[in-house]
Amino acid sequence: MHPVVVEFLGLFADVVPRLVRISGFITVGVFAANVAVAFGLIRYVAGLSGYLTRPANLPDEVGTAILTTAASTTAGYATLAEYRESGLLDDRATLVAVTINTFFGFVQHVFTYYVPVLIPILGATTGGLYVAARAGIALAITVTGVLLGGLLVSGHNVDRAALADIDAAGPDADERGRRERVRDAGEKSLGTLRRIVPRLAVVYTLVVAFVTYYDVESLTAVAEPVTATLGLPSAAVPVVAVYTLDTTAGAVAIEPLLGSTFTPRTAVATLLIGGILSFAVSTFRRSIPFQYGIWGPAFGTKVIAVNTALKLVFISVTVALLLAPAW
Repeated sequence: MHPVVVEFLGLFADVVPRLVRISGFITVGVFAANVAVAFGLIRYVAGLSGYLTRPANLPDEVGTAILTTAASTTAGYATLAEYRESGLLDDRATLVAVTINTFFGFVQHVFTYYVPVLIPILGATTGGLYVAARAGIALAITVTGVLLGGLLVSGHNVDRAALADIDAAGPDADERGRRERVRDAGEKSLGTLRRIVPRLAVVYTLVVAFVTYYDVESLTAVAEPVTATLGLPSAAVPVVAVYTLDTTAGAVAIEPLLGSTFTPRTAVATLLIGGILSFAVSTFRRSIPFQYGIWGPAFGTKVIAVNTALKLVFISVTVALLLAPAW
């Protein structure tokens, strides 16, 4: 078989399972959100989320998507995309909502990755400190989103009349039967999937091809001057390099050095620096396919830029605090 064909089949085998999995999450999340809207459940959740959205000058209903992110990042983003497509939110208000989303996206990873995987590798002390640092970073970004909403979002950025199209009135105001509501939710979800999934498939394939044939390991060349400037042990360089490419492998690499070469603080700082450098890799591997699939290239680029900038700022602040001599 021709080598090009073999490479293509290998790429195809890598892309398809991931695309199917992501599309499945989108399908379930979007359908569940639309069913919740059709049965009026959104108004109950919206009441709880109002503590987040009202100070940010966003409708309570937007908080439903934000809280949904704690269960499914894909579902939360897809619901926000629905609100943007319907005209409820303009680009500025949507960016604020996405920023507020950050902590709730982190909450999901606590139960799916940090507690079952990372803490057992790093141990309770270092692992707990790492998770606490990540939680603080995510919470700081969410609070920043709320504050920015209060300053930058107004009635000009939100079209509350569009809520009528979203159909959040609830069961008492709607005489449709259950089957009809579920069917309508399915039809609405299908329209969303037809828009998102094909775009996601194209972008994801191109990105996987890029990272497959580009030497991403060269991106870690900046690790040594960074770690040296911060006074971290020389062993931090290979740990950062490994963590940049795979977070779990990075944790495994640093674990034998805990207590001898690294203290909990320097270990967490090293992993966070690896997280900063991994943005270049993770942006191509995950963020671009996901965000472009949800929003399209133009607005997806804005979301990536805002997310990356805020993470860089707050991770840098956290590293500085961890390495502060006052400790």
